[in-house]
Amino acid sequence: MPRFEYGQAELDHLRRKDRRLGRVIDAAGILRAEMYPDLFTALVSSVVGQQISGKAAVTVWNRVVERFGEITPSRLDQASLEDIQSCGMSFRKAEYVKGIAEACANGKLDLEGLKELPDEEVVKALVSLKGIGPWTAEMMLIFSLGRRDVVSWGDLAIRRGMMSLYGLESMTRQEFDRYRSRYTPYGSVASLYIWELAHRPELLEGPSRNTV
Repeated sequence: MPRFEYGQAELDHLRRKDRRLGRVIDAAGILRAEMYPDLFTALVSSVVGQQISGKAAVTVWNRVVERFGEITPSRLDQASLEDIQSCGMSFRKAEYVKGIAEACANGKLDLEGLKELPDEEVVKALVSLKGIGPWTAEMMLIFSLGRRDVVSWGDLAIRRGMMSLYGLESMTRQEFDRYRSRYTPYGSVASLYIWELAHRPELLEGPSRNTV
């Protein structure tokens, strides 16, 4: 499985721009984030996993793979709603999956073409699909397209991690944007560490070397 690639240059930049984040980077070390380069599969998987537990999502996804084999736009476009739903998802989710497959199969959504578009245009194209919201689109930017400068306001763990990082009890969008601007052009790398901090607050107590 490919991983989100980054290295010393990105980390040194983030350390220079934000001492607090630098301490988290030093405490956490290199993080290994898996990539899902097949954008269609990633989109369908994200719909399958909406509003259910991780374990349930894996079960349903395994049924989808068992039922359809290779997950392609044409294969799911040709499937009936009932066939898709029979994998264990709601009728609404089945409609979302079918709609995404149809858009990709008939060229309404050019997945290859998205790779050439700026981040904002990719998000706009993806959220035009029923079942895909801004947060999902931003996750696709990072973990399918490998975009380098994404920090999601809509991600609760990101906001929680940033509040912990800066000692805040709440965070306005204006504050978020101000802190987020420090990370450019490596916001996606910063996001990896902020997510890690949200789940491991003890990282703030870690080593404080190389933070200048």
